[in-house]
Amino acid sequence: MSTPYPFTAIVGQDDLRLGLLLNAVSPAVGGVLVRGEKGTAKSTAVRALAALMPEVPVVSGCRFSCDPSAPDPACPDGPHEAGPGVSRPARTVELPVGASEDRLVGALDIERALSEGVKAFEPGLLADAHRGILYVDEVNLLHDHLVDLLLDAAAMGASYVEREGVSVRHAARFLLVGTMNPEEGELRPQLLDRFGLTVEVAASRDTD
Repeated sequence: MSTPYPFTAIVGQDDLRLGLLLNAVSPAVGGVLVRGEKGTAKSTAVRALAALMPEVPVVSGCRFSCDPSAPDPACPDGPHEAGPGVSRPARTVELPVGASEDRLVGALDIERALSEGVKAFEPGLLADAHRGILYVDEVNLLHDHLVDLLLDAAAMGASYVEREGVSVRHAARFLLVGTMNPEEGELRPQLLDRFGLTVEVAASRDTD
């Protein structure tokens, strides 16, 4: 497992670091979009942010990161009884530009369907990102159908999945962070409106 570059070791980019920290402290800000050319530490800063966030208390064994003090009554792994739970580090979940719809929202667990003959749900990236960070690099190049799914989940704080006779709803509240290079194309207005902050970054021209 590689160790991310320390957030505090990033030199310059004050606006970028401030935007990320504001969202980490108060997710109600609504996420941050980082625009800038290549080589400006956009991805490095985002990946380093999780190390600064407090550990997340979760229900032991729950794949959907339910809060043990107030477990989701509709959790597919539930129902859970309130209890002490366990703690784990905050996650940064990266959504690849070429990801499939099943990878984002989840799909039928084929292995269990074949071995046990049951219809079970395999969580996707939205479930993994719950109570953490969902990072979309090159967000302006994301396929439209994935953008729509992302917008729905971000607006409702939940993901609804209908697949092969499996109907699932699970919580999906996350800090949405997107990075993009404007030279490669602009962002859809619907997704641009989803971000609470936009930060413009540029490489330093100071050799020192």
